[in-house]
Amino acid sequence: MTLSAPSLSPDTGTARRLSPLVLRVLAPNPSPFTYEGTQTYLVGDSDLAVIDPGPDDPAHLDALVGAIAGRAVIAILCTHTHRDHSPAARPLARRTGAQVIGCAPLTLEDDGPRADAAFDPDYAPDRVLTEGEQIAGTGWTLTALATPGHTSNHLCYALEEEEALFTGDHVMGWSTSVVSPPDGDMTDYLLSLERLVGRPDRIYYPAHGEPIQQPQRFARGMLGHRRMREGQILRIIERQGAALIPDFVTSMYVGLDPRLHGAAGRSVLAHLIDLERRGLVRNQAEGAWSRA
Repeated sequence: MTLSAPSLSPDTGTARRLSPLVLRVLAPNPSPFTYEGTQTYLVGDSDLAVIDPGPDDPAHLDALVGAIAGRAVIAILCTHTHRDHSPAARPLARRTGAQVIGCAPLTLEDDGPRADAAFDPDYAPDRVLTEGEQIAGTGWTLTALATPGHTSNHLCYALEEEEALFTGDHVMGWSTSVVSPPDGDMTDYLLSLERLVGRPDRIYYPAHGEPIQQPQRFARGMLGHRRMREGQILRIIERQGAALIPDFVTSMYVGLDPRLHGAAGRSVLAHLIDLERRGLVRNQAEGAWSRA
């Protein structure tokens, strides 16, 4: 987690070429939880797929239409339905005639402080992709990869011709991903990370942050970070006998701005639920957690 966010990037609204088949357009929504903003990707050359169209912002929509430059859009794909990712899907579909295809709809109000954008209640795909399904255009093929954890409906998309993976918020280039129960699930998240480690991807294109080189090494590092957090939780319980979530946050996130304590607590809770499933901790009365 991080607190400060940059001001509007000079790259905002500009189509930046990342590879022969990938253009990036940065949305004007920088924040402490989106970094410089949501990155929308245009895949293809003579015809296109648009990945994570982003917020329903008129300037961003105009920038996307400008980058599309009159080419056919075969599909508008969303990795998940947080409001910084999917709301522009329907207005962009109206302007391009494309179908909205990708993750399943999901609207959920969780029971704690959010550290990311809330769910998009208006997302209504024309077609839902499942594991292994593909969308193809001229010279490009995108394969859906189910990666639940950050959200239960999260998909990544593999660009087969360039051995690239569009990772949405599952793996970000600037911060760890938020995993907030009840929909965010640490067990699923760790399994999804392990799955990525075993893939042959050459590069990750995250929705926030720069492209990730040496992606398997990066994913292994994220797994190591999560295992480190598990170890901290278990040591705190061993030392105190039982602990409340604020106790974990105070010990584990030294120096964290108090405004982010609620969000950190959601991550701790996600870890505790995972550890409880594995028989390592148990939830006592009044919210205290102890060894099982």
